[in-house]
Amino acid sequence: MLSSASSFRNYRGVLNWCVVMLVLSNARLFLENLLRYGILVDPIQVVSLFLKDPYSWPAACLVIVSNVFIFVALYTERKLAMGSISEKVGLLIYIFNLTVILCFPMVVVLKLPSITPVGGAFTLGVYTILFLKLYSYKDVNRWCRVRTQVKARPSSPSASSCMQSHVSYPGNLSLRDMYYFVFAPTLCYELNFPRSESIRMGFLLRRLFEMVVFMSVRHISYLMFFQWMVPIIRSSMKPLQEMDYSRMTERLLRLAVPNHLIWLIFFYCFFHSSMNFVAELLRFGDREFYRDWWNSETITYFWQNWNIPVHKWCLRHFYKPLLRRGAGKLLSQSAVFFASAFFHEYLVSVPLRMFRLWAFMGMMAQLPLAWFVAKFLRGNYGNAAVWLSLIIGQPIAVLMYVHDYYVTHCQDDPTITEAL
Repeated sequence: MLSSASSFRNYRGVLNWCVVMLVLSNARLFLENLLRYGILVDPIQVVSLFLKDPYSWPAACLVIVSNVFIFVALYTERKLAMGSISEKVGLLIYIFNLTVILCFPMVVVLKLPSITPVGGAFTLGVYTILFLKLYSYKDVNRWCRVRTQVKARPSSPSASSCMQSHVSYPGNLSLRDMYYFVFAPTLCYELNFPRSESIRMGFLLRRLFEMVVFMSVRHISYLMFFQWMVPIIRSSMKPLQEMDYSRMTERLLRLAVPNHLIWLIFFYCFFHSSMNFVAELLRFGDREFYRDWWNSETITYFWQNWNIPVHKWCLRHFYKPLLRRGAGKLLSQSAVFFASAFFHEYLVSVPLRMFRLWAFMGMMAQLPLAWFVAKFLRGNYGNAAVWLSLIIGQPIAVLMYVHDYYVTHCQDDPTITEAL
């Protein structure tokens, strides 16, 4: 029955056994951590840290300022629709607007010491999402203008929606339509999004309950980071400096479990609970935020299915346009991974105020890894390789960044050095 050639498929008991063993082993690790290090975090102190002086949060002010770029994009589109400015001028305005969206928060985060790494990462994440949304907004409206000018059936799905949908161009250029798109859980703009008939209160309350629970879990994750991961990271500094590979490997394996748990908590909270809550509140009909990435047998399948909004944006606004311009599939795929690597590094290095390119190199390493897994590993072996890259790859980057952050910011502090 355990053979892959068997027709037997019910392994629920084995799965339950795995869950019980994981719970028991992690409970032992947690108890061992408490006995060895004691309680490292005061929960009251953590809460007071987030509530202290909320009116001087520079990250929140940066998020509010992002509305300026939204107004610039809407104003530009209205002028283009009326013919007050040419397509070339509109493109220049968009280039300037989108460039500032990426550069302005980066400069503020780097120059303002009061912005913490967490606040900086959150702000840059908001601006990155806004960058992708406004780029899609620009493309779709340009497709509609082209269709209107040539009076021909367009080749793009978004342009065809201009003819068949309830709202036609330029009737979509309203403040309400713009902000609906900004808050909608998608990165690809449409003149008419699929809408549900009504808000299902039961579904909404379940997602709200999950969000409240996971806010507590995120607080627990924060505590777990300090209680479980910080001692491991501290004990890893000396092996890293001495290049002791055996102890480095042992620390890496110890770090992999809590890091992966936190990643899984983030995935469920963001892609399932939060995005479905927002979608239900806005009656947004497209709920395909992820597919069965856990069954991935190739690296490519994982990246195509774990984050559907980003995948659709890359496919629609980056990958297919490159193919239409004559680029090959390999070059186009490499360009997509390069852009993804840039944004990964942007969201990590800028908040930490150091540039080490670990996230960038980790993303670019996915290309040869994807080729190797697709060529030499199949079925369960390929799925195991995908899981291994997730569980081991992230802790490697965490250790590298923490080590470099310590060397850059904390090495001269005798208190921190003594603690490490």
